Formats: sequence, structure tokens, C-alpha cells
Amino acid sequence: MGYDYALVHLIYTIPPAILLSIVYSPLCTRLDIYRIVFLLTIAVVSTLPWDSYLVRARIWSYPETAVIGLTILDVPLEEVFFFFIQTFNTTLLYLILNKPILHSVYLVKEQKGRNDKWKYIRLIGQVALGLTLKKGVDYVRAGGNETYLGLILVWAVPFLLALWSLSYQFLVSLPVTSTILPIALPTVYLWIVDTLALKRGTWVIGSGTKTGLTFWPGLEIEEALFFLLTNCLIVFGLVTFDTAIAILNTFPAHFRHVPALPTPWFAMRALLLPSTTYDDDRTIGLQQAVARLRAKSRSFYLASSAFQGRLRIDLIILYSFCRVADDLIDNASDAAEAKQWVQKLKTFLDLCYSGKVKTANGNLIDARDPNQGPATLYAVRQFPPDAQLTLLLLPTDRLDQEPLYELLRGFDMDLAFSDSSLTGPIKTEQDLDLYGARVAGTVALLCIQLVLYHYPGTSEAKAKRLMGAGHDMGIALQYTNIARDLIVDAENKRVYVPPSWLKKEKLTPESFAGGLTKASGAEQDDFFLKKLSTIRQRLLDRAFHFYDRSVGAIEELPAPARAPMRVAVESYMQIARELRKPGFKVKAGRATVPVWKRLWVAWRMLQGPRKR
Repeated sequence: MGYDYALVHLIYTIPPAILLSIVYSPLCTRLDIYRIVFLLTIAVVSTLPWDSYLVRARIWSYPETAVIGLTILDVPLEEVFFFFIQTFNTTLLYLILNKPILHSVYLVKEQKGRNDKWKYIRLIGQVALGLTLKKGVDYVRAGGNETYLGLILVWAVPFLLALWSLSYQFLVSLPVTSTILPIALPTVYLWIVDTLALKRGTWVIGSGTKTGLTFWPGLEIEEALFFLLTNCLIVFGLVTFDTAIAILNTFPAHFRHVPALPTPWFAMRALLLPSTTYDDDRTIGLQQAVARLRAKSRSFYLASSAFQGRLRIDLIILYSFCRVADDLIDNASDAAEAKQWVQKLKTFLDLCYSGKVKTANGNLIDARDPNQGPATLYAVRQFPPDAQLTLLLLPTDRLDQEPLYELLRGFDMDLAFSDSSLTGPIKTEQDLDLYGARVAGTVALLCIQLVLYHYPGTSEAKAKRLMGAGHDMGIALQYTNIARDLIVDAENKRVYVPPSWLKKEKLTPESFAGGLTKASGAEQDDFFLKKLSTIRQRLLDRAFHFYDRSVGAIEELPAPARAPMRVAVESYMQIARELRKPGFKVKAGRATVPVWKRLWVAWRMLQGPRKR
């Protein structure tokens, strides 16, 4: 009886498990627990009989002085725990690295004559793994020094072949940080641990069944291959699980209702769905939406990763729609073209929400009939290609129309700015509240609607209160946005500060915009910067006024949405907190929050509400 193997766990495998658990615990969902338990079960059940054979065949052995003596099927308890802890650690690392990824965008429709490369990719992988399996069988049949090597291949490669055949698209397309890294890091770490253990004699490989080759001094080539393949098995299994979940969430036409915890059989139905039946427009539209948010709305994209399933997809599409509309109007060549885009967006919404629409020849057709599709035809004919799919994916069936029309009225307010009217429609503080309500309050309200749709059961009165609070929170975020972008807006000849606020600082809209955009002497700069700081702080005070009266409602949302909504709100409000700090420097006209700080804020908010 000994404790050497147990010490390996206490020193090398359990501490990483504790650290990874602490990091991931705020992000962990019921679905994550489900997949962890499922994978741990598969790992132990599939490895134990194979390992038992190796022990009984004396290919592996454990000195009595290194183990406590308890066994399962002749396998020391410490070894069984190794199956568990290795799978657990690699799984958590994979989950952490994949949390920001929307897996739906990596699904590819395969058709004959189109995307043929995928057929060859799948086939090449299958042939390579098949030949490797044959080599393993040959080694086992021959016996001798290649026996252990052959047994490793014969055990691991069939699983890898099956998993590759089910999830090759993701295995090839996902970023290396999502696949290669969670394989490589645990593998190298366990190579080091194994080298130390072999040198101490914690476990021993039979001399007549190994090649004698080493990967580096002290590490048998078979052991190096074993840990590489076992981590490949874990990651391949996780990727296959994520492939199934992505298919279920992305294609409601095939899977109308998706259980929170899909059974293995239900997941297998998704994996066996022919890729030729995928909705290409939906996956391409999601790819465009994600690319758009990564480029222009980093805070929201970061926050979206905390949401789950179809809710996350709907939120990304909604926010992408807002960005598309904003870009069409902002990038217009003149005010007349911008007004045309507002009108086109209104007409598109009319077509989406109307029961009947009159055609040019006077006939009435059902706007919601997919065989008629006037909204689809209008989007294709009137909007640029990179905007069409976002418009068509907008989930109008679960969004009230009025907030969307109010959003367009907010764009109309922006178009009231001109060279002769730098403050445009912003004449009073109430005007600024109205503007914030239209361009941001509406979006926040729609987000709450989507949350309540995907997690039903809230009473009508409570839902109304929650949407009202969301509306106020949107205004708070817009005030933050204005405080952040004062310089950028001035360069675009827009001043969102009410004239009465400027007058109190003995400024006019023209002098304020000029002071923001023109370089001046040091003394004048200091004088103006004090006024700028005062105005910015007043905007931030207004932001926190709306924030304080609405933030408590987050804790009344359905439980799965509370932590993600905290992240969404606090990631943006952190900008306001940074702006409030004395001496904070605005770079390139905007205030930004470092990535590490955004991640830290997100992690804290996932654990619970901010202490007040």
C-alpha cells in the first residue's frame, strides 16, 4: 500500500481542476453540466474495460508501494480517477475557450457541385483514420514490441472515426483556439506529469510490449500517443455535442421545439440530418450578423455569449438589424438618401406586419405567406446584399411592431441635424430623453420581449413592468453612448447636449463643437476641458439616474437570463464608470474599456448582481 499515485493527483491533476472550476463556475449552465456528466460517463465506461485488459495482460502495472490497493476490474482506483479528472479538466478548458463562439455560423450546406470540398475533407479524414486503424490491428496481431501501440490505436481510432464522420465541418472550421488549443495544452501538461511518474515508477509499461522509443527522455512514445489521442477523443466528443446543439438551435424548420437537455437520441437525429437540407440563408445571415457585431458592437457581442440557444441567435439578429439600419442611414450620401432608407425600412416593416398587402395591380395577398413573400421580394430588390439576410431573419413573429417603428422615428430625429442646426431636434432635456428612448430604449425593450418569449411564464403585469425597466435601461445606455462619443458626434456636426446645458457653461452649440474638433492653445484647452468634463459628467449623472431606477428589474427576469443580462448592461455601463474617473483619456474620440477589464466585469456579473 502506497500513496505515490494519489500524490500525483493531489499535486498535478486536482489543482488545475479546482482552478478551471472557479473560472468556469459563473458561466456554467444546466446544458454544460449535462454534457460534462455525459462525457465523464462515456469516458469511464469506454476506458475501464480496455485498461482492465492492459493490467491483466501485464502491459501496464502498478507497484504495490505506489497505490492504495483498491481496484475496479483490477484497475487501481487512482487510475480510474485519472480517466475522470483528465476528461473533466480538458472539458472545462474546451468550454471556456468556446464560450464566445456562436457555433451556428460554422454549419455549411453541402450540395452536389457546390461545396464539394467538404465531401473530400470528410473522405480524406475517414481514409486516414481507417488506415491508422488497420495499422493498429496489424500491430496487435503481430504481437511483440508494437503490442501496446497497436492496442492504443485499436481502442481510440474507431471512436475518432465515428466522431469525425459526424462533426468534420466543425473540427475543420472552428478556430484553433476552440479545438487545437484544448487538445495541445492538456496533452503537453500530461506528458510532463507522465514523464515524472514513469521516472518515479508510479506506473510501469511492460518491457516486452513497447517499442522502446521515446518522445523525449523519460517519455515513452506510446504514452505520448495515449495522452494525445485521449484528449483528441474528449475534444472530438465535445465538438460533436456542439455540432448537434448548433443544428438544433439553428434550424427551427427541422426542429420546432428543442428540449433544454436533449436526449442522446434527439441529438443523434440532429447529427444525422443531411447537410443538404440546411437553411443556407440562415447560416450565411448569422455569419454576416456575427461579423458585423464583432466589428462594430464588441460589448454586445461579448455579452451575447452569456445567453443560450435560440435566444442568443435572436438577440444577435435583432442587434444586427439595428446596426444595418444605422449604417444604411449614416453612410448615405446626403440627407435625402438617408430619408429614403428610413422610408424603405418602414415599408419593409409594413410588409412584415401587415395581414394583407395590395400589389401594384390592386390584388390583395397575404404578406406572411412564404409562397407570396412580398417582404422577401422587397428586401431583395431594395436593400444591398449584405443587409438582406439580416432583414429577412428578423424575428418579427415574436417582436411587437411599435418599438421598431419608434426606432425609425429615432433615426428621423438624427436626420434633423444640419449645418445650421447642430443640436437638431434636441432642444431640451426631455427631447434628449425622447431620443434615447427611441434609438436605445426600444432596442432594450425588444431584448426583454425576446427573453420573455424564450422563457415563458411571466404574468402580463410583470412583463409590462420588466419591459418598462428595460426601456429605461436603454436610455441609460444611450446617455453613456453620447457621453463617450461627444468628439465623434461633433466631427459629424451633431451636438446632442441640450442648449440649456451649454448656456449654463457659457457655450453655444457652435463653440462647443468647435472646441471639440479644433486644436487650441494649452490654456484655452484646459479651460474648455473643464467645461467639457462638467457637461460629460452631467450626461453620466443622467445615465446613472435611469440605470439606478431600472437595474433592479434584472433580478426579476427568468433565471436563465438574469446573469447574461447583467453582463450585457454592466459591460456597457463600465464605459460610464471609466469616464467618471479623474484623468481618464479619450482615445480617437471615444472612451474604451480594455478587453481584460470587460472580461473581468463580465465574470463578476455572472456570479451575482453588483453590490450597491
